[in-house]
Order: sequence, then structure tokens, then C-alpha cells
Amino acid sequence: MTTTPLHSLSAMAMTLTSLLASCATLSTSHNDSKPGSFASVIPVLESNCVHCHGENHLAHMPPFGDTQQLTSLVNTGQWISPGHPDKSRFFGVVAMDDTETGAMPPTGHAISDQDMELLRAWIEQGAPIPQGPVIKLTPKGTQPRSR
Repeated sequence: MTTTPLHSLSAMAMTLTSLLASCATLSTSHNDSKPGSFASVIPVLESNCVHCHGENHLAHMPPFGDTQQLTSLVNTGQWISPGHPDKSRFFGVVAMDDTETGAMPPTGHAISDQDMELLRAWIEQGAPIPQGPVIKLTPKGTQPRSR
């Protein structure tokens, strides 16, 4: 049986502790789903929007199936006007009544009031989108419809 010197075990334990602390910090920063954060709107977008605005979007629909495409909508100031949900077409079409032409999403179940408030809070906070690697948004559930 081979024994490992105590100082080697101590160094390994410190490395492991440091690695776990780094992972915990990374996990917390990317999973921060408080209202106004990007993490809080990911489930809303994946449940309600990217079915039609993702990879298979129609030519007349703005694509936002990933963070790079979504960033381009924020930077226009028309689709998503940071700090101003009521001036953002993106929020306006979601808040429309089902009977109005252009209400989004057009099929399925209505977006909940809670989901609309998450979108509103995100835009009010400047519509933050994390920098770095592109995050792909994946459709979840069945296609929804607007209110």
C-alpha cells in the first residue's frame, strides 16, 4: 500500500476547496433569477417566445433564439428599449389582449401575469444580457398564446 505525504493531501484539499468555491460563485452568478435579471426571463422566453422566434422563425419575425440575437434587439432601442417596457415593442405585443391583431404569442396558452411582470422588470432594469459565450434558448412546453 502506498501512502501519500500529509503535505500533498493538504495541498489537494486546499485545491479542491478553492475549486468548489469557484464553482459555487459561478453557479450563483448564472442562476441568479431575481426579478430584473436575465436568468429570471430565460424560462419566460423559452416557454412563450422561442418556439416561433428561435431557430425556425419566419422571415418577418425578429429572431432571438440566443443571447447574441436578443442583444441585437436590445441595441435597436425599438424592439427592447432598456429601462422603458412601455416603449418596447417586445413588451407591448406580449401585453396586448388576445383580440388585438399582433398579440404575441399567437397560439397556445396565455402568458401569465407573473411572466409579464418578469419581462417588465427585466426591461426596467435595462434588459441585461450576460456577456461571454452565446447562450442558446431552447423552446419548452407547448406553444403559448398571448393574453
